[in-house]
This record gives sequence, C-alpha cells and structure tokens, in this order.
Amino acid sequence: MTDDVARRLAGEIDRRGLAGPARLLLDAHRPIAPLVADLGAALGPLARLGGRAGRDAAALLDDERAMERLIEALEATGDRRAGPG
Repeated sequence: MTDDVARRLAGEIDRRGLAGPARLLLDAHRPIAPLVADLGAALGPLARLGGRAGRDAAALLDDERAMERLIEALEATGDRRAGPG
C-alpha cells in the first residue's frame, strides 16, 4: 500500500466519521497484519477485478505495513482537522 492510497482511504474513513472506530480496530488487529498480507496474496487477483477500489483493496491486503500506514494517515487526518494548536 502506498502512502497515497493510505491517505485517500484515511480521508474517506474520516469523511464518514469513522476515524475513531477504524483506529480502534486497526490497533486491535495489528498482531495479525502478516496473516492479512498472506490473505492478500490469495484474494488480491480477485480484488483487482473491482476497478480502482479493488486495486486499492488488493494493495492494502498485499502490504504487511498497510495497517501502520493507515494508522499514520488517520492520525495525520485528525491532526489536519484539529488545526494548529
């Protein structure tokens, strides 16, 4: 998963008001990130058939650091929303 995909996904999550629950779930599932990446190897080709969203989902599944990148992007989105402090 590239940082651009992480930022775009974090922006959509934040826009829908789900940044808090998403962050909680990501933190809770951090230990299984390598297993999710293995799952991505199996499901990636099918996910890529879904257009841009499918390619982004496949990139998310393929990367072991995807959860970390998404958490960082969610934190940055929250920081931007909070403004200068």
